[in-house]
Amino acid sequence: MIHPTAIVDPKAEIGDDVEVGPYTVIEKEVVVGSGTRIRSHAFIGEGTRIGKNCRIYQFASVGEAPQALAYRGEKTYLLMGDQNTVREYVTLNRGTAPGGGKTLIGNNNLFMAYSHVAHDCHLGNQVILANGATLAGHIMIEDHAIIGGLSAIHQFCQIGAHAFVSGLTGVSQDVPPYMLAAGSRAKLFGLNTVGLKRFHFSEKAIRALKKAYRIIFRSSLTLESALKQLREDEDAQLSEIQHLLQFIQHSKRGITR
Repeated sequence: MIHPTAIVDPKAEIGDDVEVGPYTVIEKEVVVGSGTRIRSHAFIGEGTRIGKNCRIYQFASVGEAPQALAYRGEKTYLLMGDQNTVREYVTLNRGTAPGGGKTLIGNNNLFMAYSHVAHDCHLGNQVILANGATLAGHIMIEDHAIIGGLSAIHQFCQIGAHAFVSGLTGVSQDVPPYMLAAGSRAKLFGLNTVGLKRFHFSEKAIRALKKAYRIIFRSSLTLESALKQLREDEDAQLSEIQHLLQFIQHSKRGITR
C-alpha cells in the first residue's frame, strides 16, 4: 500500500506487498523489494536498491547524494540486501565515482537511530551500528561486527568479523576480527569473548584466538615475528586463525593495538 501523500517517481520499481508511509519521497530508478515497509517522511534517493522485507523508519535518508567534495553528480548507487532495519534519522549515502560508485550493504543489518554510513562503504551481514555511530567513506565492515553508540570510524578503515567497537570510541586504524576495541582513541582490550560465545564458537577456537591475541599484541615480538610464530603454531590451520592472519597481512591503515 502506498499512502496517497507519498511521492513516488513513475520510474521507481516497487515490489509486491510494499508499504510506503505518508509524505515519503521515492525518487526515480529506485527498486524496493517485496515485503519492505517504509514509514512516514522517509527519503529514498535515486539509484537506491532495497532488498526484500526491510524496515525503514520515519525520517530516514537512504541513498542520498554523498557528502564528498569529489562527487560531481555522477550516477552512483546504494545497494542494500534483505531484512535490514533502518531506524529514525539514519543516513545512508550512495557511492562516488572515484570510490567505485557503490555503497554496499548486505543482509540482516541493524542501523539504530542517527547512525551514518558514508559513501563507498561496504558492510557485510548482521552488522549493528548503535545510536549515533558514524562511518566515514570507504570503510569495510565484515560480518557480525558491532559498532557502539557515538563511535566514529576513520575513512578507509576496516573492522573485522565479530569485532566489537565500544561506544564513544574513535577508530583510526583497522580493528582485527574477533577483538574488543574501546577508548577515546581505540585500543584493543582482548577478545570479544561474549560475542563469540553467542555465535557458538568452539572452545578450541576461542582458546586459539586468545593465544593469538597474546602472541601478536601482548608479547615483545615484532609483528612480523609474531605472525611467523602463529603460522607455525599447532592451531594455525583453524579458519579463525587463518582469517585473523590474512586480515592483519592485508591491512593498509595499520592495526589497532
